[in-house]
Amino acid sequence: MTCKEFEKQIPVFLKRELDFFTLKQFVEHLESCPECHEELVIQFLITEGMQRLEEGDAFDLQSELSDRLAEARSRIRFHSLFLYVGAGVKTLGIALIAGFVIWVLL
Repeated sequence: MTCKEFEKQIPVFLKRELDFFTLKQFVEHLESCPECHEELVIQFLITEGMQRLEEGDAFDLQSELSDRLAEARSRIRFHSLFLYVGAGVKTLGIALIAGFVIWVLL
């Protein structure tokens, strides 16, 4: 993911609407690009800060952003595990079918 693509995805990330593959690329880019990390922080502070000020709520935006990033990393781990388990089940199924076919032909 390029920096330009990352910046376009920030609003979608803040709404928690990124699909798994885009979220994974987003977080990977975020962890390797300090400039984009700073841009995310700025946009989060502006977006959430303005909303909270209008609502009159107390807030700790820095920890909220950290929580949101931790939530994103957790989603990535869960979906990755799901994909690996799915691939394992698929491979096992193919092996069982192949074994059955070989057994029947012998």
